[in-house]
Amino acid sequence: MSTPEPTTNPAGFTKYKILMGALAAIIPVAVAILYFLPGVFVIPGLNVKALPAVNAVLNSLTAVFLVIGYYFIRRKDVAKHRAMMGLAFLLGSLFLVSYVAYHSQVASTKFGGEGLIKGIYYFILLTHILLAAITVGLVLFTLYFALTEQFQKHRRIARWTYPVWLYVSVTGVIVYFMISPYYN
Repeated sequence: MSTPEPTTNPAGFTKYKILMGALAAIIPVAVAILYFLPGVFVIPGLNVKALPAVNAVLNSLTAVFLVIGYYFIRRKDVAKHRAMMGLAFLLGSLFLVSYVAYHSQVASTKFGGEGLIKGIYYFILLTHILLAAITVGLVLFTLYFALTEQFQKHRRIARWTYPVWLYVSVTGVIVYFMISPYYN
């Protein structure tokens, strides 16, 4: 049995859509600026050395909660699905803050591998970066449709959001392990 969609558009819905759209554009641009212009927002004395490992843990846990959330929704346990997806969103948000903090302080580490592994690394990294930029908007709108009880729209976009977000979370961990030997 499906839940009917709300028939009205409360005044707040439109402003939240605009906010979600703005965040979906601003966040990837801000991350790109920090990536290409490291040291723009340096905070003297801030030690961020452990953050890449913390980010890998956050990405790993995000992936775990995404899979568990998917498991619960397939069994129609909406309450547990909502809890797992809320945890995935929280961890993903913490990851984003930690990632921005790290890259605002430190230039990106160069991959030192050679040959085939270098091509594999850059393929994974490129797809990870491109899909990560898309993931921000997908996640925000998927969450928006769930919170506004627009469940048909939520399900439609979640079919795209879930695999992309899971791919980004898992490849983030893979990228970390591949580049970690080259951290100073």
